[in-house]
Amino acid sequence: FRPLQPSKMAELTFDRAGYVDLLRKLIGENRNLQNNPPTNVPQEDLASEHVLRALEPYTTEKGGPLVIRRETFVKGRGNILIEYPCANKDAPYVSFVGCHLDVVPANPDDWDFNPYELSINGDELRGRGVTDCLGHVALVTELFRQLAISKPQLKVNVCGVMIANEENSSESGIGIDELVRRGMISHLKKGFVYWVDAADKQPCLGTAGMVPWQLKAKGKLFHSGLPHQAVNPMEMCMEAVKYMQDRFYQDFPPHEDEAKYHFVTCSTMKPTQWHYPGGGVNQIPAECTVCGDMRLTPFYSAEKAANSLKSYVDTLNKDISQLPTRGPVSKYTLPDEKLTGTLELTIMGEKMSGIACSITSDGHKVLCDATAEVLGECKPYSLTGSLPLVKELQDDGFDLQIIGYGLMKTYHAKNEYGLLSDFEQGFQVMAKLIAKHSARQI
Repeated sequence: FRPLQPSKMAELTFDRAGYVDLLRKLIGENRNLQNNPPTNVPQEDLASEHVLRALEPYTTEKGGPLVIRRETFVKGRGNILIEYPCANKDAPYVSFVGCHLDVVPANPDDWDFNPYELSINGDELRGRGVTDCLGHVALVTELFRQLAISKPQLKVNVCGVMIANEENSSESGIGIDELVRRGMISHLKKGFVYWVDAADKQPCLGTAGMVPWQLKAKGKLFHSGLPHQAVNPMEMCMEAVKYMQDRFYQDFPPHEDEAKYHFVTCSTMKPTQWHYPGGGVNQIPAECTVCGDMRLTPFYSAEKAANSLKSYVDTLNKDISQLPTRGPVSKYTLPDEKLTGTLELTIMGEKMSGIACSITSDGHKVLCDATAEVLGECKPYSLTGSLPLVKELQDDGFDLQIIGYGLMKTYHAKNEYGLLSDFEQGFQVMAKLIAKHSARQI
């Protein structure tokens, strides 16, 4: 190997104007990057075309050092792979993976500014996708552009993977899941993967698993003035959810490792939506539905939690009368009519697994050092929000850490924005990651 040239790495300078210019183009496409099928089916190539054009002068085809390709499994929805190779093709990789080219929908009527174009207010960069995740797409693009300009001689290969279809887990075979299935990024297992889709600049040590659920209670519709002749599904559903929550917190209590990983909360199970078929206020409805989720710290299995929830409902359906009633005439069975209230549980969509990143790997140690040098401190955190795909990558053998430089408070929110200064610091952290990993190679 030729020695690392610290001066060359020091020449990597964040081009604020170039970054903002690219981000403006990306945000300008976000109306067609919204991912909420069937209403919104994103066309991620609209965004990746801007990335490819920004890096085209530095590709091997143009005499530059960057090896770039687009891998497409569904028309118009490609993934971008960028590589800055070192002299030794067998050297380990430092990879920045996961910044995605799709966004969640925005309703402009709810926003104080236009979500479909980039606007700037001092340090604030405003628009749908700035934090999640087009700001990171522009950041990784700028990182590789500066590598190509400065041409530092490294002892590691540097790779970037920008993905399609991160915001919708109901469809597969489009994004990183298909890249992994086809072995297209398996070489990145030799090295360190930094998943670039978090926020607030500090390392994210862990995220939660998520199991969305729906509970339908079926009773008997009747006049509210004669409640003794009805089975009130609302009361039954309320009591059933309380029973399920009590059981959940017995079976999935706070875990001893949550403090070590700085989790903000323990695992939770709660309702978030209520539905009923409609009717007059003087009618007890025939049925109602409550939906919610379980958020599980990564020390618990999402599959086990889903099976436990099913067992709670099965126990209740064997004897619904075990549930407390509300008042002297409330009941869940009408023996004279041979009618018994019932509960139906549905697990909605795919279960998502949580991740606990390795806190003993070199990838983590180098990340903490780089973060402290740029920000003045390193304060890792974990949260019970959920990230798709990351646990599967870890299970498949990738040494994965999680980083991000948007703002958590604007994730998936109206009036989304990020700070230009935060992204600049993110650039500095990522440059230090590359330099430090390169320096550690013998």
